[in-house]
Amino acid sequence: SDDGKLSFEEFKAYFDDGVLSGEELHELFHMIDTHNTDNLDTEELCKYFSQHLGEYENVLSVLEDLNITILRAMDKTKKDYQEASGLEQFVTRFLLKETVNQLQSLQSSLECAMETTEEQTRQERQGPTKPEVLSIQWPGKRSARRLQRNNSLSLKSPNFSTGRIEEDSHWMTQINRLQKLIDRLEKKDLKLEPFEEEVLEENTRAHIMIVQRQMSVIEEELEGFRLALKQYVESASAQGGCLHVSTEKHPSESRFILYEFWENSSAWNSHLQMNYSKTFQRSNVDFLETPELITTMLVPGKY
Repeated sequence: SDDGKLSFEEFKAYFDDGVLSGEELHELFHMIDTHNTDNLDTEELCKYFSQHLGEYENVLSVLEDLNITILRAMDKTKKDYQEASGLEQFVTRFLLKETVNQLQSLQSSLECAMETTEEQTRQERQGPTKPEVLSIQWPGKRSARRLQRNNSLSLKSPNFSTGRIEEDSHWMTQINRLQKLIDRLEKKDLKLEPFEEEVLEENTRAHIMIVQRQMSVIEEELEGFRLALKQYVESASAQGGCLHVSTEKHPSESRFILYEFWENSSAWNSHLQMNYSKTFQRSNVDFLETPELITTMLVPGKY
């Protein structure tokens, strides 16, 4: 409420990650509240988290420097771009695209790490349960962040206002398609295991990473995109950790959906750092109407 302090309700609304229980959040709140005022001020929050930063102290420090450096570069670009020569403007555009691609690659790696740690924590807390329909439920705050990010990435899309309706209409089609892919994967000695077979106490479960990438291609760039996509699929399929790659194009629009199955999140993260993957991401800056939407899911199983 902009009063310089956090009540427990405000603290819970911001820090609730869908993993800690309400009682645990309440205990954490009072642990941080060293002044015993039933409100947290900036000093208390900084003191608590600074004690637990570890390696992330360097990470956050570098990010702060990076943020300042980028803002300075943007300010200089704003002042100099209009008066620059055509060649200098081209170089500036290239550098901006490369910076965006590097940041997106880093963001993808961080999101995979977040999802992996959240999933592992939920499994440790849930313990053996009665088998249910296979699904992975993201924490409420995480889902909100993912939805907000996806919406922000697709604001310029001509189908933005009807995107949710189209997604619902295609839901059963996607389920059937995934089932066919799973059937094909099972023939390659891939074993998807039900929850009741998990040995949670050993904490050594293998998880297959399923990735869905949605890309809306500029009509005039279809030929170039198809060539880049073919090269990407061939390179990704040749990787040791890749189980399967499949593409789908919607007949009524220039929208492609790419499905990737990886042995685990580490294989996916390594794949993101490969040259062919970065080349595909860079080319998509020119080929796509809007940034691609990436959805990932960890499924218990082994190869």
